[in-house]
Amino acid sequence: MRLLLLGCTGQVGWELQRALAPLGDVVACDFTETGDRHADFAQPAQLAALVARFAPQAIVNAAAHTAVDKAETEPGLAQALNADAPGVLAREAAARGIPIVHYSTDYVFDGSGSHFRREDEALSPMSVYGRTKADGERQVAAAGGAHLILRTSWVYAARGGNFAKSMLRLAAEREVLKVVDDQIGAPTGAELLADVTAHALQRLRADPSVSGLYHCVAGGQTSWFHYAQRVIERARVAGKALKLPPDGLKAIPSADYPLPAPRPLNSRLDTRKLHDTFGLRLPPWEAGVDRMLHEIL
Repeated sequence: MRLLLLGCTGQVGWELQRALAPLGDVVACDFTETGDRHADFAQPAQLAALVARFAPQAIVNAAAHTAVDKAETEPGLAQALNADAPGVLAREAAARGIPIVHYSTDYVFDGSGSHFRREDEALSPMSVYGRTKADGERQVAAAGGAHLILRTSWVYAARGGNFAKSMLRLAAEREVLKVVDDQIGAPTGAELLADVTAHALQRLRADPSVSGLYHCVAGGQTSWFHYAQRVIERARVAGKALKLPPDGLKAIPSADYPLPAPRPLNSRLDTRKLHDTFGLRLPPWEAGVDRMLHEIL
């Protein structure tokens, strides 16, 4: 089987190159690639030719405009990358009778309440990023072919920048570190998303009736403050030199850390549908974070 992977150099895309390899020949494309593997997501119409060139048996789209605040000032580019490009890919997949996998975000919700949101709850995005990702979901589903949309949150990876690395850097530089404590979600590793994708895609190819939208996040819940607390505690145990004293980490509300794009306060996602359909267990968020910390420390 030939799989066309878009966004191969991002955190999730990098892990997908590993996780999808046992399924077949992975053709990895991105805007940073050259030659026939260059993919210009800002020109969605050109992606049809890319699909035709490689004639894959499945498409996995991990490309996205993920700079949440920057998207507020470039809505056209965010629309192209997050909605129109996935729409083109999904329509091409449907026309060829092949499955497509696409990724979305908790930002399609407004973050109200304190419950774990189900897949069928009404969308109410608060930002350009959230609105364009919601439109991407709509376009992929509307294409009418076999598809999986995996909605996730708080994605990290050992490779590249992430929240944990930022906290470690700041803890080595500062005596006081303030972190938001009223946004709740589940840090989810890119490797977990990639592994779930490989399992679910195999099932989708055998049984297109499982097509649909699924929440895919690590188990449990935490805040950014408690996430930072765990990172710093693990760093101390590992013997990393920190300037931050034991009482230097301070919890603050989101109102004290304003950003151009509003963040959901409640990013809890209910993953029972994924578990019941595919029989997959999503481990607690602490397990993935500790593994990542073991690598970077």
